[in-house]
Amino acid sequence: MPRADVAALSRDAIAEHDDLRAILSDIREEDWERPTPAAGWTVRDQLSHLGYFDRAARLSMVDPDAFRAARAEAVADIEKFVHATLSYGQGMPGAELLDRFTEERRGLVEAAQAMPDGARVPWYGPDMSVASSITARIMETWAHGQDVADALGATRLLTDRIRHVCDIGIRARPFSYRSRGLEAPETPLRVELVAPDGSLWEWGPSDAADRVTGPALDFALVVTQRRLLADTALKAQGDDARTWIAFAQAFAGNPTSTDPARQQHSHRP
Repeated sequence: MPRADVAALSRDAIAEHDDLRAILSDIREEDWERPTPAAGWTVRDQLSHLGYFDRAARLSMVDPDAFRAARAEAVADIEKFVHATLSYGQGMPGAELLDRFTEERRGLVEAAQAMPDGARVPWYGPDMSVASSITARIMETWAHGQDVADALGATRLLTDRIRHVCDIGIRARPFSYRSRGLEAPETPLRVELVAPDGSLWEWGPSDAADRVTGPALDFALVVTQRRLLADTALKAQGDDARTWIAFAQAFAGNPTSTDPARQQHSHRP
């Protein structure tokens, strides 16, 4: 992607951080230990996860060899790795953790904007462009921010940054199948979503028989598995569209699902 895209994405990454920080900046200390809809995860865990992987994303840019070494260690002991990600924010006041996350996000976008055009960086899956890395951090912040907002009963601002989440969800369609041991169909897919400002966001050929339509917010919630499809206004037409949207997964890692109580979510980076 052109440099301008990385700069714009960096601004969006900071803005998404700022919105989450606004929710957390004045909460009581005990609220950091409040459980979230992700089973076993507290508000503190959610922010620990974000801070840890912002740091990892920055490392992948400034020292790819060190990142690869850390990745190899992580793969060798997944349970230890997961514990390390959640331990990132333990043993400190919530305000200190929030400031640490802020530092990680700023460091990440500074590293991204210093990268040469066309550079690719390692990650826990395939290597990716710098723009894709920042976009993924926006998606993660939005998704985990939803868990935090749900736990605290907070109302979040709805912005056009949600398009990044929708776009990743659509581009991850083949992965959603592969992660379940299924072959992704070549069926053309049309996605039409109503943006926060009432305009229409469109992906795929206009004449595709298989399509998903509805509010962009609902789509983002479904592909990040924060809401059940049945609890949204999304509509799917065509067998392949209905199959995909039932298990669409915007994030990497093992296949996950969301039960009616939203207590079976097990998110990985």
